[in-house]
Order: sequence, then structure tokens, then C-alpha cells
Amino acid sequence: MSGAATKSTTPHCVKMKKDESSFLGKLGGTLVRKKKSKEVSDLHEEGKNAINAPMLPTGTDIHPEDTLLEDNAERVMLDPTSRENLKFKDLLKVLIDWINSELEEDRIIVKDLEEDCYDGQVLQKLFEKLSGRKLNVAEVTQSEIGQKQKLQTVLEAVNELLRPHGWTSEWSVDSIHSKNLVAIVHLLVALAMHFQAPIRLPEHVSVQVVVVKKREGILQTALVSKELTSTTEMMMGRFAERDAFDTLLDHAPDKLNVVKTSLITFVNKHLNKLNLEVTELESQFADGVYLILLMGLLENYFVPLYNFFLTPESFEQKVHNVAFAFELMQDGGLKKPKARPEDVVNLNLKSTLRVLYNLFTNYKNSE
Repeated sequence: MSGAATKSTTPHCVKMKKDESSFLGKLGGTLVRKKKSKEVSDLHEEGKNAINAPMLPTGTDIHPEDTLLEDNAERVMLDPTSRENLKFKDLLKVLIDWINSELEEDRIIVKDLEEDCYDGQVLQKLFEKLSGRKLNVAEVTQSEIGQKQKLQTVLEAVNELLRPHGWTSEWSVDSIHSKNLVAIVHLLVALAMHFQAPIRLPEHVSVQVVVVKKREGILQTALVSKELTSTTEMMMGRFAERDAFDTLLDHAPDKLNVVKTSLITFVNKHLNKLNLEVTELESQFADGVYLILLMGLLENYFVPLYNFFLTPESFEQKVHNVAFAFELMQDGGLKKPKARPEDVVNLNLKSTLRVLYNLFTNYKNSE
């Protein structure tokens, strides 16, 4: 994600000196006459781990294969403490439920993002469903080469779509295929934002990752903070077209109250007929109930109560109500609102103002 916050600690270096390596070799040579071959191997591994241990952040479990790197290569791993972060767990659950909802017709069920997304199959199906575009890839690929070729095609299509909107690719074929959970989540969050997924992503989710690098035979590690989500408004901002309300809020906040007062007067003129009154625009329209009732008053019809939730409790019920109000607006000949139902429910002032101003310009003369 563009603008991800990064903060690294001072890298620690370790290099097995020639005399240390020689010492371990002699030690192994001595013990091989007294110990079984396996015991020698275990001791040698223990010696390497003891030498490498000082470079690792406390509490980080790095497997031996994670340090087998070519020179100038690096590997990124999620810090175990971040895996237990409640907001991160919530983000994973929201993304998994979203994928399963989108791919229900394909009978694809995702349970684990690392294990189910690394080969490109799920990502291919998800991108095709969201974009309506068929990718030229093999349906099933078992070999590593085939999987990476599929990932290459999928990610090229994704990057082509997202790059114009300012997204920095925090993912690659190698990172996805190596089951880098942070890279997979970065990719899914970007797709969810771009295609305006009907989900509520937890805000301000950051994790710690361990970056292992190899430079001139020296292993270096650093603990880095990665921002996965910011605020919904900031993440959606890269896709939204700027309009008069952006200018109003950014450059003329003193005039905002004038606009809000005019809109409050307009909506109360009609809602007062039901003995209802609005004092706070962003909060009182967030559950969609007043929007639905207002549309009925403006168009002179009664909205059956079974069509919406009169006392919505969950986020999903509120989104249903606002989306239903949007349908009533379109039925009345208005253009589809630029705002998302989720943005109104999330108390996004600009989104709520856009919706109400659209009603005001079309019904300001209605009695």
C-alpha cells in the first residue's frame, strides 16, 4: 500500500569467522569417533544456531531454511506476536469471508490465506469475478513453474489496474508463492478497496515483520512495521473523484456549517411530518432509516416495513438500509449516488453530504 509506515531497528550482523568454522569442524571431527552421525549433525546445527542467535529479534522463531539465502537476497517473515494481534486477526477474517462470498458460485472455500492463495488459483478466480475479465491462464497447475506463471499473469493484470491509482506493489510473484501473509493481505486489501467491496475493513492495522538480508556473506535482520490499513476515507480517497465537497472541506470549512444548516432545514421540512427531527447529519442518517423514510415522503409513497430494518443493529443491516434507500433514489430518476452505502454507515461526512445534497437539488421545491 502506498505510504505504508516503515520503522526499522538497527540491523544486527553475524558472520561465521574462519577460525570459528574451523573450530566447529574440528569439534565435529573429534565427536564423530564417539557419537553417531546424527548426533554430530545435531551438534553442528546447534553450533550454527548459537552463532546466528544474536542477530534475531527477541522471541522471533526463524527456521533454518529462512536463512539459506543467496547473496543480496532477502526474506520477509511475519513476527509471531503480530500474528496474535486481534485487529490483524479480524482483518484476516473479514478478507476470508469476503473471498468466500465472492467465489461462492465457484464452490471455492478459503480457510487459510497463506495456504489457499499462494498458487494463484484463488487470486485468479477472485480477480476474474471482480473485474469481469477472463485471464488467459491454465485452470489447474501443479508444478511450481506453472503456479508462478499463473501468478505472474494475475499480478500483471492487478498492477495494470491499480498502479494508475497510486498503489505501490507490496507484493510479487515470489512473495505470494512463498506464502508471505503480509504481501497477500496487502494485495487483497488493495483489491477490496478498488472494487469497493461491501465489507468493513478494520482501520489502522499494522504488523511487525522480520526482514532477513544477506550482504557479502553477512546475515542482517531488522524488525519493520508495515501498515496494512489506514482509515477507510484515506484508502478510498485514491479512487474517488474530487468534487465541490472536497473543495469545501479542504479550503472553505467555514462555509461547511452554512451547507449543513441548509440541508438540515430541508430534511426536517419533510421528516417533521412524521414527528422526526434531525440535528446531526452524519450520525442520524448512518443507519439508513431516515433516508428511506425521507425518500417515501419526497415521492409520496409508503415504504413497507418488511423492506428494511426499522431498528438496525448490525453493520450489515445498516448497509442494507442505505443501499435500499439508494435504490429508491434511482427508482425516482436520480443518478446512482457516488458514495458507497458503507461510507454513509461509517459516518463519512462527505459521503452523507453528497447523498443529501443530491436530494436537495432535486426536491428543494417539493412540499
